[in-house]
Amino acid sequence: MEKLTARECEVLDLMKHGFDNNEIANIVFISKHTVKAHVTSIIRKFNAKNRTNVIYLAQKNGLID
Repeated sequence: MEKLTARECEVLDLMKHGFDNNEIANIVFISKHTVKAHVTSIIRKFNAKNRTNVIYLAQKNGLID
């Protein structure tokens, strides 16, 4: 798995808490399009099927609690 950037880690943490792209964008002060790009990159780096699968894999690998 490729290493996540600091921003991707921040987005992943917010995803873990169930925030959608618009909410994440408002929290970290970036556009929803940028959030979508980060989410897409995270999914690709985890070789996951979707957001839910990313959270499962991140927890399984001890990257988030």
